Amino acid sequence: MSTRHTILATLALGGMVAGCAALVPGDALDARVDAMMKASFRDQGIARVDRLQQDLANEACSEALGRDLPEKLAKQVEAENMKTVKLPSDGRFLGDFKRGEAIAQSGRGMTWTDRSADPASNGGNCYNCHALAKAEISYGTIGPSLYNYGKLRGVTDPSSPAARPIVEYTWGKLWNTRAYNACSNMPRFGHLGLLNEQQLKDVMALLLDPRSPVNQ
Repeated sequence: MSTRHTILATLALGGMVAGCAALVPGDALDARVDAMMKASFRDQGIARVDRLQQDLANEACSEALGRDLPEKLAKQVEAENMKTVKLPSDGRFLGDFKRGEAIAQSGRGMTWTDRSADPASNGGNCYNCHALAKAEISYGTIGPSLYNYGKLRGVTDPSSPAARPIVEYTWGKLWNTRAYNACSNMPRFGHLGLLNEQQLKDVMALLLDPRSPVNQ
């Protein structure tokens, strides 16, 4: 078969498949996909099938396929996620930036090979998406650079009243990023129990402590 005939045959087959798909209602396709997902996954260690269950944010953003959500829906998603944000139980937002750096470097946790879902041994994998400390030259660019995060925002004393708004915002962003951006790709570390309160404090220190390598 010539190249031209191969191309024509491929196009014809594609048209047939598209035509068949067009005959199936959207709800029926969704049901088929749900059935396929349930049949294709099983519980394995701490990785449970219930991870496939979507909340409003995941469902809406999946259906949007990268497009912006309608404003009303986006505000609804953000409002519902904002309700989940819990401030530190002792009122202290910052921990140890050295431990925070270790958490940012680590991508461990929540796989079927991990013995426990306890977040104490989890990492935040922050460098996978962000630049942070200048000394680390291997980082992702899915998210914005966080180098000089606190310095650029004028945080010289994280415990001061002047710094309170950015400190609370940063905590909320780490706890549940979808409280601020409905379809954010960033993990909802606190809300989903991926990091515990002390770990979040340590990451906060990495971002906001003036002595942190992030702010040098």
